[in-house]
This record gives sequence, C-alpha cells and structure tokens, in this order.
Amino acid sequence: MLKKVVVIGPESTGKSTLSQTLAAHFSVPWVPEYAREYLEKLDRSYQYDDLLKIAKGQVALEEKEAEKAKNLLICDTDLHVIKVWSEHKFGKVDEWILDQIRERIYDAYLLTDIDIPWQEDPLREHPEPKMRRYLFDWYQRLIQQSGVPFIIVSGSEEERLRKSIAAVDTFMKG
Repeated sequence: MLKKVVVIGPESTGKSTLSQTLAAHFSVPWVPEYAREYLEKLDRSYQYDDLLKIAKGQVALEEKEAEKAKNLLICDTDLHVIKVWSEHKFGKVDEWILDQIRERIYDAYLLTDIDIPWQEDPLREHPEPKMRRYLFDWYQRLIQQSGVPFIIVSGSEEERLRKSIAAVDTFMKG
C-alpha cells in the first residue's frame, strides 16, 4: 500500500531540498511544488483564481507521481499550503481546495522549522521573523488538527535529513 509523506512548512525552510534528498535516499518518486513552476511562468502577480489552478496542478502532479510509486511517495507540499496562502492573502479559500484537503489522505508530515536563514527568492513573500513564526504556527495547528502523525524537522541540513529518514522509517513501519 502506498504511503505518502508530506514535507510542509513556511517559505525558505528547506522543503524542496529535503523532499528531493529524501526521495533519492529511499529511491522513490517525489512530487515537486507545482506553485513554483506555475508562478515562474506568470508575467504578473498571482491572483485568487490562480490558487485554484495551482491546487489542481499540484493534485495532478501528485497523481502522476503516485502512479510511479510502489510503497512510498514524498510530497514537497500539499493543499494546506494553498489554503494558508489563500486565507492569508485573500481572506477566502475555494471550496474545491477545501474538499480536496478533506478527501486526500497522507500518512505523515515533516514540518520544516524556521531555524535556518532566509534565502532570498523573487517568489517568496515573508522574510520577516514574526511572519515566519506566524506561518509555522499556522501549519503546525493545521497538521495537528488533521490527526496525521508528524515531526518538526530542525537543525542543519544534515540533521534535518537524518531526523527525516528516521521518521519516515518509523512511519513506514507503523
């Protein structure tokens, strides 16, 4: 049975690097963050309606990679991220996104901590320490409410990888 592990957290907390490295370690497919691909092609600021397109693209990408996976799929984000951005920036969330959050099943979350330095990137919006903390806390609440097992991943890149490998091993056994 396929198990899905989601790497989630605020911007610039090493999610993509960790996702790729974990997938390589376990020799399994990984689902990149579709928002980056979408936003890099956009020649304007993103709008509310773009978030639904991003959500649908993320789900399609996840489904495509899940077909390749045998027992484990590493996901660099899920729709909780789009929910947070939609609520934060626009004060509302499309019902399709909320339905998908309720329907899609994940087996574990790795919540990346804000204990690493901010890396500047034109697609990132909130380098302020207070905002990073606010968003981290929001993700943690959402994950806790989901009832899905999770750990907080902190420390150096090597420590994060070591903790994540151990957590995924544990999640796979459970």
